[in-house]
Amino acid sequence: MFFRLLMGCALTTTALAQTTTAQFELANLREDVRGLVQRVGELSLRVEQLERENAELRRKSAAADGRTVATVAQLNEAVAELNRTIKTAVATSKTETLQVVSTQMEKLARQTNAALDALAKPAAPAAAPTARPAATTTFAEDYPKEGSNYVVQKGDTLAVIAKKTGAKQQDIVNANKISDPSLIKIGQTLFIPGAK
Repeated sequence: MFFRLLMGCALTTTALAQTTTAQFELANLREDVRGLVQRVGELSLRVEQLERENAELRRKSAAADGRTVATVAQLNEAVAELNRTIKTAVATSKTETLQVVSTQMEKLARQTNAALDALAKPAAPAAAPTARPAATTTFAEDYPKEGSNYVVQKGDTLAVIAKKTGAKQQDIVNANKISDPSLIKIGQTLFIPGAK
């Protein structure tokens, strides 16, 4: 009997150990299930968040469909077209500027030529001043016929020439038919009657 009792105790202990192991495994299983339920709850929240974000992106995409979307190639073509337009405008501007400058230069040239022509033409004689005596137009022939030539130098006047050569000023005027003594020029050759 003792053996039976011992056997019964062993069986009971084994059964008890198996029950404890089973309870322990059941507790572990429950903990695993609770962890899985919590993880499923977190994943459900994440799925809901992604669905909201997806819906927002779809809404933005639908709103963007109403706007024009350009590709990089289209943008490059638009920039190239803009560059061509700018180059054409610059070339046109240069041409117009050159035409304006050319017109102004021609106008300035005409004005300059007119001013030069006006300077080259003798001025219309003004009324003779009353204080100035009329120039002598008749010359006497009573001067010495012998003499020498003289080249007018800088600073020479008829009076200076007469003094240098020892001739009379009126004889120089008559011999060279000088109607206005102030018009003798440097380098002009004059005949000096009776020059010493």
